[in-house]
Amino acid sequence: MAENWKKTALIVIGMQKDFAIPGAPFLIDGAPAILPNVKKAVEVARERGILVVWAQREHDASGRDVEFFKRHLYRSEKGGSAIKGSEGAELVEGFEILEGDYKLVKTRMSAFFNTHLHSVLLASEIDSLVIVGIQTPNCIRQTVYDAVALDYPSVSVIVDATAAKTPEIHAGKKMK
Repeated sequence: MAENWKKTALIVIGMQKDFAIPGAPFLIDGAPAILPNVKKAVEVARERGILVVWAQREHDASGRDVEFFKRHLYRSEKGGSAIKGSEGAELVEGFEILEGDYKLVKTRMSAFFNTHLHSVLLASEIDSLVIVGIQTPNCIRQTVYDAVALDYPSVSVIVDATAAKTPEIHAGKKMK
């Protein structure tokens, strides 16, 4: 079984200050509660020799590389999220990219969309993915859908290491 871990990657999505710490301007409300579980998932992955991929948003300050429906935020007083080089784009304290990890910069929800992730995983002979992070209905779901469409035979989500704005949204329950 140990050699199978070499064919697995942990994809850590959105563990950035703008989204995951209390008081952050773009806080995903469920994010602070999952930080210990995400940290534990990273630790276990490293112990087992699993490739850790840090999927992080980074945007131009003008917002010209962000989704159309978010561009207005970059022109407001609040400003946009995860601006390249900003403190908000940095990983939450206690998380760090180590040698052997892979940092993936993305500008859309899916970690696969318009990135080199699939090529990196193929070159690393990865066929199993474990996904953690935020936000469940957007980045997590889009990454899972794309991984399935790309024929990864095993795609898993650690439910208590993923979060959304509310527990109901995270669980996919119908809102009234």
